[in-house]
Amino acid sequence: MKEITVDDVEYAARLARLELTEEEKRSMTAQVRDVLQYVAKLNELNTDDVEPTAHVLPLKNVWRADKTEQSLHQEKVLGIAPKAHNGMLRVPRVVE
Repeated sequence: MKEITVDDVEYAARLARLELTEEEKRSMTAQVRDVLQYVAKLNELNTDDVEPTAHVLPLKNVWRADKTEQSLHQEKVLGIAPKAHNGMLRVPRVVE
């Protein structure tokens, strides 16, 4: 494994358009080095019999069933709305 240097961190920071202080560069160099050492340690594990997964839990579709239901009546909705005008809801302008 290639040893991570401050130059590597400066290069990555330049690509990401980040301005790092000298202290941040030293700190990031140590952190990236630690992460890569951990990944190297994980690569030592035998994963031949481990099935690839997209999630650690066996999740299925967690959405509720799609079914039609009775809608609210227009008068009821307009009655509880903060502002209404000519059968429509009034909302603050969001586009200038």
